[in-house]
Amino acid sequence: MPLLEPKLGALRPRSVSGPAHDRVPDHRAAGTPEPLRTELTGLLGAEKVLWKVSDLVRYASDASPYRFVPQVVVIAEDIDDVSAVLSYAHGRQREVVFRAAGTSLNGQAQGEDILVDVRRHWAGVEVLEGGRRARIRPGTTVLRANAALARHGRVLGPDPASALACTLGGVVANNASGMTAGTTRNSYRTLSSLTLVLPGGTVVDTADPLADEELARAEPALCHGLMEIKKEIEADPELVARIRAKYEIKNTTGYRLDAYLDGTTPVEILRGLMVGSEGTLGFISEVVFDTLPLDRELCSALLFFPSLPAAAAAVPLFNEAGALAVELMDGNTLRASVSVAGVPADWAELPKDTTALLVEFRAPDEAGRDAYERRAAQLLPGLDLVAPVASVTNAFTRDAHTINGYWKARKAFVTAVGGARASGTTLITEDFAVPPSRLAEACETLLELQAQHGFDAAVAGHAAHGNLHFLLAFDAANPADVERYAAFMDAFCRLTVERFDGSLKAEHSTGRNMAPFLELEWGPKATELMWRTKHVVDPDGVLAPRILLDRDPKAHLRGLKTIPRVEAVADPCIECGFCEPTCPSEDLTTTPRQRIVLRREMMRQQPGSRVLDGLLDAYGYDAVDTCAGDSTCKLACPVGIDTGALMKDFRHRRHSAREERAAALAARRFGTVEAAARLAVAAAHHLPDRVGDGLLAAVMGAARKAVRPDLVPRWLPQLPGAAARRPPATRRVGASAVYYPSCVNRIFGGPGARPGPSLPEAVVAVSERADRPVWIPRDVTGTCCATIWHSKGYEAGTRVMANRIVESAWGWTGGGRLPLVVDASSCTLGIAHEVIPYLTEDNRALHAELRIVDSVVWAAEELLPHLEIRRTVGSAVLHPTCSMRHLGDEAQLRAVAEACADEVVVPDDAGCCAFAGDRGMLHPELTASATAREAAEVTARPFDAHLSANRMCEVAMDRATGRSYHSVLLELEHATRP
Repeated sequence: MPLLEPKLGALRPRSVSGPAHDRVPDHRAAGTPEPLRTELTGLLGAEKVLWKVSDLVRYASDASPYRFVPQVVVIAEDIDDVSAVLSYAHGRQREVVFRAAGTSLNGQAQGEDILVDVRRHWAGVEVLEGGRRARIRPGTTVLRANAALARHGRVLGPDPASALACTLGGVVANNASGMTAGTTRNSYRTLSSLTLVLPGGTVVDTADPLADEELARAEPALCHGLMEIKKEIEADPELVARIRAKYEIKNTTGYRLDAYLDGTTPVEILRGLMVGSEGTLGFISEVVFDTLPLDRELCSALLFFPSLPAAAAAVPLFNEAGALAVELMDGNTLRASVSVAGVPADWAELPKDTTALLVEFRAPDEAGRDAYERRAAQLLPGLDLVAPVASVTNAFTRDAHTINGYWKARKAFVTAVGGARASGTTLITEDFAVPPSRLAEACETLLELQAQHGFDAAVAGHAAHGNLHFLLAFDAANPADVERYAAFMDAFCRLTVERFDGSLKAEHSTGRNMAPFLELEWGPKATELMWRTKHVVDPDGVLAPRILLDRDPKAHLRGLKTIPRVEAVADPCIECGFCEPTCPSEDLTTTPRQRIVLRREMMRQQPGSRVLDGLLDAYGYDAVDTCAGDSTCKLACPVGIDTGALMKDFRHRRHSAREERAAALAARRFGTVEAAARLAVAAAHHLPDRVGDGLLAAVMGAARKAVRPDLVPRWLPQLPGAAARRPPATRRVGASAVYYPSCVNRIFGGPGARPGPSLPEAVVAVSERADRPVWIPRDVTGTCCATIWHSKGYEAGTRVMANRIVESAWGWTGGGRLPLVVDASSCTLGIAHEVIPYLTEDNRALHAELRIVDSVVWAAEELLPHLEIRRTVGSAVLHPTCSMRHLGDEAQLRAVAEACADEVVVPDDAGCCAFAGDRGMLHPELTASATAREAAEVTARPFDAHLSANRMCEVAMDRATGRSYHSVLLELEHATRP
């Protein structure tokens, strides 16, 4: 038994709200049933089949209000895997649903049988024809694709608000559009070709000149059926006119029937039908987009109006003036947005009916922008504008920071409003379109309808295109509340169709919540053609049943998920998935969303249930141990949910009193601990590699078993040698700053293969050259930023060290007179921000007087202007650390690197390395998974220098790439050395 055994049952919920009616039943506790599990494992391999109940639960939720638990989850690696699953499903009358990012809002990413993950192994962008086209794999996010295209001055047409998380496979499958796409820049209009796997396993590349010939040979009935439907539609002029009219405004309800009019062959028809088909007709394995020019000259304004109808009435004026985007946000949206970082706090005081329009003009050059500004200036005096709070300016601006702030507030609509909803309520996101000329009228009637049914929804949307979204919150556990929602939906759908001839789904695609209303919008003839299309392409009904077509009039009420209350930091989560692409453990265990989803399922269960026991058994490793604790999820979440902080709290809960005492003792005696660690590293470095690595691995392995595996790190051969026993000599007199070498740089030395000064020597040298000398206090030994304890949830140890470092820094800096320069970004973050909750009241007052500066910021802002660059390297690749993202220091890192290298590259897939102090030594598999994509990008070409700003992050990237990373400050020292 380990010396420091974690407390049993520590992660068990302290209060369980269950049993909920939608809890996973106990007969599902064993996970995937037999023979399904054994057969799929034999077909695909064990590593591709997720079968534990915790796996099934974490994949059961997406950004929608629905929840369906699959029987099994398959991690498909390639088309062969997809074809094998489809063949298996055909032979056994099973159903298959494909899931990528899970950001869809209508339940499209959920299945009740075989769910296939097509995100993990399906990312990649190939820029073609100088950026005019792009070949993109379906698991690639819009943000990642646009990053590759931006270097060529190009951009994709679709621009959904969820671009940082949603993937191109889902964008095409839902015909998602966004703020500017409208009806001309969406997937249907800008998709050049795609490769798809049909339900029968046939692979079709619509760009292949022989595609129709090969499809006719492989699927003759399908080809015949599609052409028959085409003939039938074209023979009905009234139906043709109806179809064309429906797509004059944004519309994603049902299948794209205009594909039969636009396509002349079965392959061309299929290409159109796949857009917006929601995974019901086939799997999209690759897409080729025609891209658009990236106009970089912007002018934008956030204009405030007294009411929703007043704002809507102004939309046509800006459309006529050439605005690319006219986005609407009502008062509920604006007030909820104060939870978003950077949004003015006084928005919380806006009158209830206040509504804003975010108007943006984009031009390829300054002349075009100037022309737009003149047009906009002529419009403003005639508008009914108000300025109810001090932050409102009602003016156009070119300032990029201000414009980004406007868009951040707008894109946070769903999450910000959802986060502000009443605890325990389920969020519904509706999406409809009317002719833009009738937008003001639609706004008035929508407000009236909400009031009739007791809702006070938040409204926002793409006003330029007559497309509005609104959010409703209700209690899915309360039958009366569900009935209220059902009554509203019936009335809303009839109003949209019968009064406005609008689209019930403008860009979020049909999904489960609009499938029952398909015939209401399209009429019986067109709806039956959609059913026939499904039967022609998928005659056995294998793919995604009930997601787009459903004859059950109450299908939209089936599977509504309850939202049990969980820990306060996570309770606002609406399960949108924006956090997932930034999570280091995304491809290894769980994501922040899934950690919360699993916690909510625990709350649904009754005490003692076998499902609860199964979830708890898996949660320790899958959620808590393999969380890097980097909190980049907080940065990605529009309302700042910090799942990393929650996992640290769970680590704390698992600690016994003995373990907390031991951690506090280590903090109090850290000088001894530090010296012992440096001595051990030095001793290891002097042993022969083969003997030393094996011996140390064995010793550390034994210690892990004796103490606790999640406390004692493994020995890694790539660890650097020891640092010098003493820091370089400096003088306090005349110092411009106090230099604090972090404990990691006092224990570990620099890259062994790189001759030259240590990092402390380099910082001292370049500061001296810039006439900004620094002083290193003699008593830094035994102090630390407290991150060692904080990251593991040791509250007592964190408190000891947090107060020690602040008291020491206060004395070193002369009461804050000098800045404290810290040479590891994670330590800068720790001292500047993370120690604050653990400080005494007196020490918080001291901390408020300190100026804590990261060494990279010190170099960029204080040293570079006074340094002479004497030599540069040809190329450098940067690894920005997650701490630098929290601190906002990435620009300074790049500035220092650009002074030292002719070419500086930040990989598009750069992210948290997950080494997280020593977590990469506790769980090397976490770092390996977190760095895989960035490493592939780095190793695809040679670089002269590999740079970062944190020693352990550099070690992580050394391991991932096989190349030697070092501090950008070492490079700066070399570049300026006389």
